[in-house]
Amino acid sequence: MNSASLGDFLRARRARLVPDDVGLSTFGERRRVSGLRREELARLAGVSASYYTRLEQGQSVNASEAVLDAIATALRLDEHERRHLHDLASSRPKPRRRPPVEKVDAATRDLLRSLVDVPALVIGRRTDVLAWNDLGHALLAGHVERDSVDRPADRPNLARMAFRDPHTRELYVDWHRKARTLVGNLRHVAGRHPDDAALAELIGELSMNSPEFVTMWSDHRVQPCEAGSYELRHPTVGSVTITQQNLVLARSPEQSLCMVTTAAGSSSADSIGLLARSVRDAGAQRTTVDAS
Repeated sequence: MNSASLGDFLRARRARLVPDDVGLSTFGERRRVSGLRREELARLAGVSASYYTRLEQGQSVNASEAVLDAIATALRLDEHERRHLHDLASSRPKPRRRPPVEKVDAATRDLLRSLVDVPALVIGRRTDVLAWNDLGHALLAGHVERDSVDRPADRPNLARMAFRDPHTRELYVDWHRKARTLVGNLRHVAGRHPDDAALAELIGELSMNSPEFVTMWSDHRVQPCEAGSYELRHPTVGSVTITQQNLVLARSPEQSLCMVTTAAGSSSADSIGLLARSVRDAGAQRTTVDAS
């Protein structure tokens, strides 16, 4: 059991609820805690207050799935938070190890090349950009060297860019919502891979360099990156409203294909088309120069 992370998660989720949320009457009493008390949560979950306290303090191990589900229901956890609770409770302390370098297989690269008019990226489990097509690069990170994704040590990382790269921060109109989604995704991955040394280093780096990251990380929200709509202020084509959808790759389930779409017939679709033509023209010019 990852007892420290489990306790932090339970306390953060308990603090999010107030008695009125769960139908408990306080009869006007003054309360010293902002959320539910431990004994209130235990009563809702049908476990003893002493058992729940030991669990939250990391002094009880091997909680059954039934008990965890009861606590999840009492805390009103969503599907992702419930799975995260089980991950934290079932993980055993292990020495952190450096995982192998993530690679993109040939079939995925073929798929990426076929998406000529759709901005697309391949994202690793720690939000590293493992590959992108020309349009995906131009839309989301045109200021970053195009070939950096081919060098593992230099690969852009979406979470790092969100908090430490002013260009990325300026790109998203609602930067806070995008950043919170990325942090929620890192929480999700950290629960599943507590022994990932590279992930721990990324979280440590962001914690050392961004107070905003520390604030978002400490609230323990769990939110895998699946789909979201954002307004961009792009330096070339201006305001664009996009939807980013992450599709898990069957051959590499720790990786996802992030595809960017726009509403049919919208001005945003026209803007992406304009950017696509610009990218093609730039590519044709490079080909001409290389051939001369």
